[in-house]
Amino acid sequence: MKVSICAVGRLRAGPEKDLVDDYLKRFDRTGRALALGPCAVSEVEDRKGGGMAAEATLLDRAIPDGSLICVMDERGAVLSSPDFASKLAGWRDQGRSDVAFVIGGADGIDLALRSRADFALSFGAMVWPHMLVRVMLAEQLYRAASILSGAPYHRS
Repeated sequence: MKVSICAVGRLRAGPEKDLVDDYLKRFDRTGRALALGPCAVSEVEDRKGGGMAAEATLLDRAIPDGSLICVMDERGAVLSSPDFASKLAGWRDQGRSDVAFVIGGADGIDLALRSRADFALSFGAMVWPHMLVRVMLAEQLYRAASILSGAPYHRS
């Protein structure tokens, strides 16, 4: 199952980008044997200042056709890492060939796009900067692949 991260904003060179790149490389390596990955990142920018609606249009174009859409949203389900791993494996086992994780900009994801999502995932009740959400998502994808492969990375 191919994985896409569709996000508002460009991750510039720095510690966050280094972390995302490292975790996604690990995910691709670990997930390959599990039919998970590779993971592609699509970044969009609303240069005209159209707000959430414009961002949603750009994000919608970045989502691969036929993908299961999982929005990252503070109102979404809060899952443990093992439950997230099971959710990914379940989507894969249901025959989904693509999943797109959608990360909005500073104001979140427009309601029109949010309402089309198949699933909404939250990293807790706190609001996180959208650039950190990318890092956390990349790490959780790697952790999920590690859990599913039986590797010792995750200790519960």
